[in-house]
Amino acid sequence: MKTYSVKELLSEVNVPQDVTLKGWVRTFRANRFIALNDGSTINNIQCVVDFENTDEEVLKKITTSAAVEIQGSLVASQGKGQNVEIQVKNIVVLGESNPEEYPIQPKKHSLEFLRQNAHLRVRTNTFSAVMRVRSALSFAVHQYFQQNGFNYVNTPIITGSDAEGAGEMFRVSALDAENPPKTEDGKVDFEEDFFGKETNLTVSGQLEAETYAMALGKVYTFGPTFRAENSNTTRHLAEFWMIEPEVAFMDLDGNMDLAEDFIKHVLGYIKENCKDDLEFLEKRLLDEEKSKPQKDRSPMPLREKIDFIVENNFKRVSYTEAIDILKDSKPNKKKQFDYIIEEWGADLQSEHERFLVEKHFKCPVILFDYPAKIKAFYMRLNDDGKTVRAMDILFPGIGEIVGGAQREERYDVLVEKMKAMGIDEKELWWYLDLRKYGTAVHSGFGLGFERLVLFATGMTNIRDVIPFPRTPQNAEF
Repeated sequence: MKTYSVKELLSEVNVPQDVTLKGWVRTFRANRFIALNDGSTINNIQCVVDFENTDEEVLKKITTSAAVEIQGSLVASQGKGQNVEIQVKNIVVLGESNPEEYPIQPKKHSLEFLRQNAHLRVRTNTFSAVMRVRSALSFAVHQYFQQNGFNYVNTPIITGSDAEGAGEMFRVSALDAENPPKTEDGKVDFEEDFFGKETNLTVSGQLEAETYAMALGKVYTFGPTFRAENSNTTRHLAEFWMIEPEVAFMDLDGNMDLAEDFIKHVLGYIKENCKDDLEFLEKRLLDEEKSKPQKDRSPMPLREKIDFIVENNFKRVSYTEAIDILKDSKPNKKKQFDYIIEEWGADLQSEHERFLVEKHFKCPVILFDYPAKIKAFYMRLNDDGKTVRAMDILFPGIGEIVGGAQREERYDVLVEKMKAMGIDEKELWWYLDLRKYGTAVHSGFGLGFERLVLFATGMTNIRDVIPFPRTPQNAEF
């Protein structure tokens, strides 16, 4: 007999009366009512046990988190809160659980406590909902690019280049940590290492993706990236996933069009396909907001926030115009910003970005043409010699969510920029080759996937939207 999921049974579509299902016990009341969940939905299904005709030893084993197989009849529910329930004919305990030792009790736990039990936290409603939304977003990412003619490229996790020029990278080495080979001047001799040179975990797949865009036209990467910044905040992870499309023959305007269309697609997908989870997460968020000071509360309910992105056109504003707006704004004049905007060239902070989105324009915003000094070497220099063809997308409640640019396709200009920033041409000889052999305008952007999941779920700590967070002093599980 086919095993049905709880989601299938609750949908009541093409489901026979006699069914088999498997799952984990959430609660067991009065030796009679099992709330069963199998992870397919936020909702439990009630299974009614005939305790008079069920072995007493079996009943003792039906405890919170026990795994069971149930055979029974799907019938109209006699109680409130559900349309259907299972009248149990036979129950088999597949895996017992000790309720006294099981850490995830049927009560509210702090998120910090659940992080300490990350191997079990997905059994809670909050984390099962977050991870289903994460899964749906991941599918929607691939769906969008595959439907729009992009090729999926797997770029290296181990690399000898630093795409950002930040230097905060995790070294990859097979050398003896206690007694590494040394050069004559006493430095570690990486020529003796596995790859014959110093290598690291990648911070971005962008540079390698560019090489494939210049042959396949439209490509995207979606994989893990790593930053060794010792940043213990709610917005940073040491290991996270990045979405990075690169497109040949596309300028900055096309890049902005692509990013806006892409974001609207993936958020529109979960809006239609994760309704129960989003409803639960919105209610959870509203309950959490009640205990926060007014200034720290989300500007709008979760599903309204998603609609705000999906249904609004993104306002495109130059960095220069944004600086003028911020300089003249009330919070800047009254010194309410933590970082006061005094002059052109300032690196915008989250508070400035949120002001532009939530207070001034009241719609998603794309800022473009940033000062060259605060952006990466590979961004195309504008004719004014001081700004680059960069763009950032700003969201409510979060600030920057996407960063991208038209890439510098001119060989001579790129070489000069690399020299000015102290980047070794020999390390990126292959990247410069792209500008020598059939160079062309091309653009792309990067979107931190966890930042997107954070926005879509209403969670406030990025450690709660990835299955096993990697942060300073934490590589558990």
